[in-house]
Amino acid sequence: WFRFGDGGVVIVDIDLDPIEQFDAPIYHRYHATSSRAITPFLHAMKRGEILGHLSTATGKVLFPPLGACPESGEATHIPVILSDTGTVIGFTTVHLPIPGSKLVPPFTVANILLDGADQACSHLISECDIDAVAIGMRVVAVWRPAEVWNNSLENIEYFKPSGESLVDIDALQQQCLAKAEQRKEAAKGGQDA
Repeated sequence: WFRFGDGGVVIVDIDLDPIEQFDAPIYHRYHATSSRAITPFLHAMKRGEILGHLSTATGKVLFPPLGACPESGEATHIPVILSDTGTVIGFTTVHLPIPGSKLVPPFTVANILLDGADQACSHLISECDIDAVAIGMRVVAVWRPAEVWNNSLENIEYFKPSGESLVDIDALQQQCLAKAEQRKEAAKGGQDA
């Protein structure tokens, strides 16, 4: 340890046990402007629509739209309206409280592949026992009341089981890849015209 004194640096011999964890909440208010890619998505959410972007380089529909394809690096700007139903492709159940969160454990967060999309998003799963959540489970969005909608993905409060049969994830992946290839070829054809 060092201490600055009148004559420069003084070494202070302190023998303390290290602190492994402590709370230090940080709050910061800021204003931001949404990008060209995210602005239409946010307006669509306020209308109760889910908007993705088509990557013409890969043929994949990306959600949420971030403005560039993560695989090719090319800009994305072609909007695609997506369904509010999807498939759980991964999940975790949280058993520990998160400081500052209104969520009370245990709760489940899932990676959900929305129908028509090729990139998963994370959201809460509710209205079922946490032990009932499974990979391949079909889910549907539960929207907040329309009068409180704003420009946010939080308009979807959570997803709940749809009651449909479990989906074979390997077969779903193959279907998504085949559709992406078809969209890629169609985009190429449109560029050649």
